[in-house]
Amino acid sequence: MTLIERWAYVLAVICYAPLPPDPPPAPAHAPAVLHEPAGRLSSVLNQPLPQLDGANLRLRMVKVSYGPGESSPPHSHPCPVIGYVLEGAVRMQVQPMGASDPEPAHVYRAGDGFYESPNGRHLLSANASQSEPATFLATFVCDHATDLTTAAPSEKGDSHP
Repeated sequence: MTLIERWAYVLAVICYAPLPPDPPPAPAHAPAVLHEPAGRLSSVLNQPLPQLDGANLRLRMVKVSYGPGESSPPHSHPCPVIGYVLEGAVRMQVQPMGASDPEPAHVYRAGDGFYESPNGRHLLSANASQSEPATFLATFVCDHATDLTTAAPSEKGDSHP
């Protein structure tokens, strides 16, 4: 199973699987049992999602690859985006919907996760390196039919789409 297939499986389980009931508490004399060796699990991102219509949820994963020095023009995403950097480093800067100022630019490296709220103005999305490629997975969680990426609204007069 490839990394992308494993990532898709984990997200599908998180988004669609009902939570099992809590197990009964272990008796005080029972030894603690570890189900995973220490160091194998680590939290990459813990982000609440906006309220979504559960009747029409769709999850789409897009692999984005930038060659050395490449970037995308300013754009927007109408759905929440969860990103995970697979290789290299990417520089991102987003102005959240309704915010008067953009967030500071941030560099995410392989193994880092990030979140973008819906309808933010994505001012910067670029490979942080002029000599190495960068690749990340962008996971879109949508509750309606829409293009995943749209042109960013102009900065003058338009606050957001």
